[in-house]
Amino acid sequence: MSRTHFGVTADGFEVDIIELRSENGVVVKCIPYGCCITNILLPSPQGPADIVLGFDKISGYEADSTGQGAFIGRYANRIRGASVRIGDRDYALMKNDGNNYLHGLLMNRLFSIEEADDKSVKFRTVSRDGEEGFPGELEVTVVYSLGRDDGLTMDYFARTSADTHINLTNHAYFDLSCGCGDTIEKHLLRIESDAFLETEEDLIPTGRKINVEGTPLDFRSWKPIGRDIGANDINLKYGRGYDHCFILKKDKPGELSLAAEATSPEGERTMKVFTTQPAMQLYTGNFLDGTLSGKGRTFNYRSAFCLETQHYPDTPHHLDFPSTLLKPGEEFHETTVLKFGF
Repeated sequence: MSRTHFGVTADGFEVDIIELRSENGVVVKCIPYGCCITNILLPSPQGPADIVLGFDKISGYEADSTGQGAFIGRYANRIRGASVRIGDRDYALMKNDGNNYLHGLLMNRLFSIEEADDKSVKFRTVSRDGEEGFPGELEVTVVYSLGRDDGLTMDYFARTSADTHINLTNHAYFDLSCGCGDTIEKHLLRIESDAFLETEEDLIPTGRKINVEGTPLDFRSWKPIGRDIGANDINLKYGRGYDHCFILKKDKPGELSLAAEATSPEGERTMKVFTTQPAMQLYTGNFLDGTLSGKGRTFNYRSAFCLETQHYPDTPHHLDFPSTLLKPGEEFHETTVLKFGF
């Protein structure tokens, strides 16, 4: 592990960048600001190949609203009407997506570095009671570990002082071709899912679970991301492409199982995603518009994709969705593992 200076925040706080390295030459870099994963470098004949978008300076992450590489919370994805009911009380949440709540503020929080060695780093923060409108002081711990098998493990832990809703994920933008293609539409993708959540125009679930068979959202077998992305389908029109929550196949809830696998167009780099979480949001960079840039490239339309393992969006309003309620005395713990081939 190496720890070097990355920059100074607008508030004057020093930020270091942590580098984890495997025996086979995989390098993962991250910063305590938003627990952002800034680089994932895979060995290649041409030198290290960076498969995630990101910025060269801390100011890029501070100004970013797209969640580049960021840890997301207190509640990943959307909550309708920016409100939740817990017990017999209604809580008004911050509105940052029209009338709705989206993702939260932890992506713009400077975490403390609790532990760090050559293979893992532990970040921690406390979200105060009432922050974003959620009840309960929430203690959050994020651990990134790089294993001997070149797998990046992301562990999320949380404890609360009051009943609250929580949903945590990572929002890395992947491009396994490292900028060699105009878009990621030629990437091959497979998802372990038979159903997705139907949404309304605001991308919030209606509550209906739709079988993927016969729809453009069928990724049960390998196919290019772009093959059906332009289909005449209302779900794709609402998201301007893929921006959908897939229900993952599980033998039992909470097991660590394969969620998805992706391959670069040329097949030289692969990634498998394993998770304990019940769902995964596929987002194909439909709102990237070329106004952001970093690490020598511009973030153009569909130039990267996200595989956000998480609980369902808007769960507090759907009693039949897997619960996101965390109570005092309980520990929230979810794990996602990225395994790379090169």
